[in-house]
Amino acid sequence: MEYIQTEEKFNEVIQSEAPVIIKFFADWCPDCKRMDMFIDGILEEFKNFEWYEVNTDEIKGIAEEYEVMGIPSILIFQNGEKLAHQHSAYTKTPESVTEFLHQQLG
Repeated sequence: MEYIQTEEKFNEVIQSEAPVIIKFFADWCPDCKRMDMFIDGILEEFKNFEWYEVNTDEIKGIAEEYEVMGIPSILIFQNGEKLAHQHSAYTKTPESVTEFLHQQLG
C-alpha cells in the first residue's frame, strides 16, 4: 500500500483509468489500528488493484472534500470520480471490507 503525502499526489492517483482503492486513516484512531491487523489478507485478495493510504491529519481538507466523516474509510476512485465509499462504521471486520470490495469491484 503506497502512502500519499500530498494533495497533488492524491489528485494524480485518483485520475487512474483503472479503479484505485484508498484507505483514509489517522495515527490516533483505534479502529484504524484494528484494521491494520487484518488488512494484509485483503490486500492479498485484491492485489490486482492499486492500494493507497491517506492520513487525514496530514492532508488538510481532503476528508471533507470526499465526505469522509469517520475513519478508517475505504474509497474507490476511477478517472477522478469517487465510485464507492465504505464508511468507518462498516470497516470493523475483514468480512465487511471484503464484501464491500467484491460488491464494487467484482
